[in-house]
Amino acid sequence: MAQRKSKISASRKLMLKSLMAAKAKDELEQEVLDKEEEKQRYLTEKAPPLQTHGMSFAELEELCQELHAKMDVVDEERYDIEAKVLLNKREIKDLNIKVLDLRGKFKRPTLRRVRVSADAILRSLLGSKHKVSMDLRANLKSVKKEDTEKKRPVEDSDWRKNVEAMSGMEGRKKMFDAAKGPTQ
Repeated sequence: MAQRKSKISASRKLMLKSLMAAKAKDELEQEVLDKEEEKQRYLTEKAPPLQTHGMSFAELEELCQELHAKMDVVDEERYDIEAKVLLNKREIKDLNIKVLDLRGKFKRPTLRRVRVSADAILRSLLGSKHKVSMDLRANLKSVKKEDTEKKRPVEDSDWRKNVEAMSGMEGRKKMFDAAKGPTQ
């Protein structure tokens, strides 16, 4: 029963997705057609078709001069707009550089080392609930200096003397003689 419902809902979802995609495609096509119609309407309004048939040479010359004057006005406006755009782009770039400079010049304060005990840390974290004092040094094992000196054998302290005695030719001769064994 549950599998049947999931199959039905999956097929409904798929059908719904395909319907939505078809609707979006239709709307997109309609939007393209509307834009094209708007463009044609604007062009017919701003630039009506020229009727040059039956005009004399002087009238054609006058029409060309009028069109040339209109083109000059349009070119001046285009140039002014481009100059404004370039100015705005330059200003945006300068402002971005200033923002980056301001971010980089922020000085972090020097941090000072603060010694805080374990009790103070627990008090700040737990507040008034903290009642046990943590004396970490109380749990450390105390070691007496005398105990360590007694354990060291005397031979360990003479290692420098042994090294000096064995260095050089005399030391090698002693080692050679010791390796031979007792002389007879």
